[in-house]
This record gives sequence, C-alpha cells and structure tokens, in this order.
Amino acid sequence: MKPAAGPEGPPARTRAAANPARHAATAAAPSAQADEAAQTRARLLRTALALFAEQGFAPTSIRQIAAAAQVNVAAVSYYFGDKAGLYAAVFRGAPDPAGDLPPEGIDTLEALYDRFLAPFRQGDLVRLWIKLYRREMLEPTGLWKARVEQNMRPMHAAVVALLCRQLGLQQADDEVHRLAITVVGLAVHLFIGCDVIELLAPQLAAGPDRLDEWRARLVGYAQALIDAEKLRRKQAAGARRRAGTPLHRPTTGKSA
Repeated sequence: MKPAAGPEGPPARTRAAANPARHAATAAAPSAQADEAAQTRARLLRTALALFAEQGFAPTSIRQIAAAAQVNVAAVSYYFGDKAGLYAAVFRGAPDPAGDLPPEGIDTLEALYDRFLAPFRQGDLVRLWIKLYRREMLEPTGLWKARVEQNMRPMHAAVVALLCRQLGLQQADDEVHRLAITVVGLAVHLFIGCDVIELLAPQLAAGPDRLDEWRARLVGYAQALIDAEKLRRKQAAGARRRAGTPLHRPTTGKSA
C-alpha cells in the first residue's frame, strides 16, 4: 500500500527518493550553519583575547572587536550578550593550572608541574593568556577574585595535602602553607614571568621542546625544599628535646 500524499504534496519518503541529491543538501544545511556559527564564535573569542590582552577591558570596544574579527557588531550580542559577557567568555577560556582538579587532588610533584607547563604547549597563544591575566590583576573586573576562590584556593589546599604526606604530618601549620606557596611559586614565576625570563636567559625559554627539562628541574628544586623543611623540623625537634620542651605543642596553626 502506497503512503498517502499530504496536503503539501507527496510524503517525505517519496520526495527524498525522487530527488536524493536535493534531500542530502537540505539535510546538510543545518550542519553547515552550525559549523559557520562555531567558527564565528571562535574568531570573536580569539580576536577579543588579543585586543583585551593588549589594551585591557575598558579601552577595547565591541566595534573594534567586530571589525578585527570581520563580523557584524550584532554577532557579539548574539553570541555573548555584551562586551562584559564576551570578556567573561574569553577569561573562562584561559588555561588555568589550578582548574579542574581531579577528586584525588595532586598526588605527585610531577603532576603539579605538568599542570603549569601544559599551556606552553599551545605555543605563542600562551603569551596572550598571560597578558590577559596581568591585565585582570592590574585592572580587576571581579573575575580574578572569583578564580582565586574557585580554583586557586582548592589548588593550594591540594598542594598543602601533598606536602603533609611528604612531611609525615597530620595537620598543616604555617610553615607548610609557606612551603606550598614557595613550591607553587617556582612554576608561577615561569608562567607569569616568561617575558622577563626570555630577556634574562633566552636559551631557557619554556618552549615546547624545553618543557620536559623544566619539569625535571622544577621537581628537583621542589624536592630539595621539602627535604630542607624535613631537616629543619628534625633539628627543631632535637633542640626542644634537649631543652626539655614538649615535642607536641597544642595546635595553634603556627609554625612547628
């Protein structure tokens, strides 16, 4: 039994069979439109990143971004709402060594430094991200503070937990927090200060071909700091024993 024709002509199956090429083109149209939309959105993000990084948020206009991206000004509103929405989308897309921590936290120094070195595998693009970070710190819009609370604070807690395991401590004191800041600081300087490093010692620039070497050195330096802290604590405990001071004082959050 043949399918009945509807009020607008033969049923879809009959039309598709009669003209398969036209049917395929019609089906592909939404996909092509989606691809074009994704490309437009990505071009806006990439262009806005360059302009926000070089000029900052306030001096950069939507018209300037649209012109540089070769899109209509209305595209910014369509995809991001307004300039603040575009800036937020750019900032959220920046690589964040402290973002997306696994449930188990950070279990090794190698895993810690891999997170900081990963953005350098993106080549020159990382420099724009770093400039954007600097801009946000110097001319805050509120996004930097939010990132500190959402990502950096959990990262600090994960590093403190790693150090407590290495030092054999049940609870962190001020010296563990100090050590965590120092251990992370080794990588933060490499990340934020890459332009200065290139001026001082260009042969050590953290390009893609130097990342494994940097990783090994950072792990070695951090382990030396941890070993030094172990020794300091051992010597402090010995001094307290000789002085007759209790080894385990009430917990105050201060240094051991």
